[in-house]
Amino acid sequence: MIWRLISYQSHSSFQNMAIDEAIFRDTLKNRKPPTLRFFGWRKAAVSVGYFQDVPKEIHAGRCRSAGVEVVRRITGGKAVYHLDEVTYSLSAGRWERRFPDDIVRTYEIISSCLARGLAELGIRASLAEPGRKAERTPNCFSEPAGKELLVGGRKICGSAQIRSHGGFLQHGSLLMTFDPAATAALIQSPAPPEQLRNRVVGVNELVGTPVSAEEICEALLAGFGDALGIDFAPGELTQAERDLSAGLIEKYESDSWTLTRKKEDFEAG
Repeated sequence: MIWRLISYQSHSSFQNMAIDEAIFRDTLKNRKPPTLRFFGWRKAAVSVGYFQDVPKEIHAGRCRSAGVEVVRRITGGKAVYHLDEVTYSLSAGRWERRFPDDIVRTYEIISSCLARGLAELGIRASLAEPGRKAERTPNCFSEPAGKELLVGGRKICGSAQIRSHGGFLQHGSLLMTFDPAATAALIQSPAPPEQLRNRVVGVNELVGTPVSAEEICEALLAGFGDALGIDFAPGELTQAERDLSAGLIEKYESDSWTLTRKKEDFEAG
């Protein structure tokens, strides 16, 4: 099977979340092959998980003062400060037999792909053991969850997933560098900046010569292809996906979604 690749582009946080949801919905509706997408963030942003309480877990006033966008994801997980990173997203339906109907095993498979990609850059990553007791914190990078990626015991990538209609969307943040002070200032966390620095690492802290986002994407693409035995065809959003994402941006920009998580039924298409 050939998967679609949407190459690296930067957008606003609201556009990024709208595009991911549009791809996922259209994949399910039309039983399309999986889509792997790489992207960046045009402005600094904090994304929060679907179930998080923004007033209690995010310093929203500080975000506004600093010009940092705040956006709620449809995926679970904890808050992430996005700036100098490569974000991946993968949408797939139940007909893609490489992935079981199991969130932990799907995490493991995707993390293995990412680890193989990092190996292309000379970085040896391992998967966090499942079942470890996570710290009660709103910050994704305070503590690794099971099957997330570690390098020398430090977290390098945080991921989140939604499963619906038998398919899934998983996206994750692979850090190029990490700013513990900004992260601690914007996301409420019991871990101070000096502790975060010892728990988290970025790609460009591990390589001799800094690499670009495009170089990281090339390595990750090779990792997915080698690990899963698939080929990729470069593509773009379809007209249906563009139309759907344009309509979804209003939701992601709204306070009713971001601050209070206005409940909605997820529909394919």
